[in-house]
Amino acid sequence: MSTHATQPSPLAGAPILVGVTGGIAAYKTCHLVSRLAQAGAQVTVAMTTDATRFVTPLTFQALSGRPVYTSAWEHLESSDPQHISLARACRVAIVAPCTMNCMAKLAMGLTDDVVTLILSAIDRTKTPVLLAPAMNAAMWSQPSTQRNLAALHSDGFRAIGPAEGWQACRTSGPGRMSEPDELFGAVAHALSSR
Repeated sequence: MSTHATQPSPLAGAPILVGVTGGIAAYKTCHLVSRLAQAGAQVTVAMTTDATRFVTPLTFQALSGRPVYTSAWEHLESSDPQHISLARACRVAIVAPCTMNCMAKLAMGLTDDVVTLILSAIDRTKTPVLLAPAMNAAMWSQPSTQRNLAALHSDGFRAIGPAEGWQACRTSGPGRMSEPDELFGAVAHALSSR
């Protein structure tokens, strides 16, 4: 019989926002959400409309055990605008996958979907916002992508990856979303270093 108590997970009870945008790598985010939930985190998933074409909201609802946000016009459960209350509640946010389109929107301050809307209301001096870029190698190498990445770093966002490897377009190169276990570690580290 073991005499030492099990240490609670540092993620236990932590409210974490996972934003999912419209890329094929969204299937990997299922594993990330499952791992976070198993570690005891209170995971809230927000999805762009395009993301729902790759993975259904029901999948993330089942994995997180919580409602999934796909529009700024649903889940009006309080008198506060929901994107403000979700932004204030989370202790870490991660966008996985973070497409070229999402990176451009965040760099320009555009908020025309529920993911970018919530992120726009997060105080990044207090709450880390991690981005897991995912796109093909040609898109990753575009000067506009690299300019947006530099702007995002300057604005306080933190990029995790991308990795290099096989991509859905049948080529290999940089731009592949980092693996879920690496993203899980990055979320845990960001939470512990707040």
